[in-house]
Amino acid sequence: MKTWLRHHIYALRTALRRLLLTPFSTLTNITVIAFVLSLPLVVSAIITSLAPVAQTVSVNPVITLFMKDIVSLEKTTELGEQLKKDFADSIDTIEVVSKQEALDSLRANKEWQDSLSVLPNNPLPHSLIISLKSEITTGQANEMALQWETNEAVDLVQFDSDWLKKLEGILYFFKVLLGILALGVAIIVIATIFNTVRMQALLQRDEIAVARLVGATESFVRRPFLYLGAITGLCSGLLAIVLTIIGLNMMNDAIRVLSESYGESFSLALPDTFWLILATLIVMLIAAIAARWSVTKHSKF
Repeated sequence: MKTWLRHHIYALRTALRRLLLTPFSTLTNITVIAFVLSLPLVVSAIITSLAPVAQTVSVNPVITLFMKDIVSLEKTTELGEQLKKDFADSIDTIEVVSKQEALDSLRANKEWQDSLSVLPNNPLPHSLIISLKSEITTGQANEMALQWETNEAVDLVQFDSDWLKKLEGILYFFKVLLGILALGVAIIVIATIFNTVRMQALLQRDEIAVARLVGATESFVRRPFLYLGAITGLCSGLLAIVLTIIGLNMMNDAIRVLSESYGESFSLALPDTFWLILATLIVMLIAAIAARWSVTKHSKF
């Protein structure tokens, strides 16, 4: 155990010494990786900050209940009155639309006149158009829509929230962008560490050759390079978090002015500490793997 620990301490010290011997190259590599890594961190901050908006922001949604064909207009009216009574704190207005009114509305549109004239009867159902109060959140509106959908008289529930669909589309775009950026970060980390370790291996070729002559194992020779990659990944991850905090503060100054003009308070925040630590560990792992690959490929002399 002591021997194993001594070998790893030696490898760590050797890696730090090699990094300090080339300060400009080390700082350049760390800065490049940090800047690239800060991009997915910013996108993650946007996703984590926008996601709750879909459930917490107050809107004035409209829910439409389409009745089954066998449900009469009288039953539809009774259901509307019952819902208005049961959900008085949530419902602003309820409009009962008969199938004949709906058909007349479509016939008023010239594009539908020819198509509707060939129908033998009215295929449209009676419906209830329910406008919710402004303080109702989309999460509460979704819950009510799901509850009303289970009513035996209701055939279909339509939740008219186009803005929410657009917001979900934007979030999906950012998630795809996050995946692309994460892949780009991995490629840049691999390329940067691979070339750095390659140069280090060539510079240390005499030292490596002597170590092999005195009986050093391949693991002993390669271990400092793995630590070199992991340390570079760790420093890059920490610097990326600092750069992201600075960038988010600058963005929040502009966002705060815009959000206050709408009477809302909104700002971008970093992802949870767990995800920041996980991202840093992943970068360290990728860097160590790239270092292992490079030293294996370029230390055969």
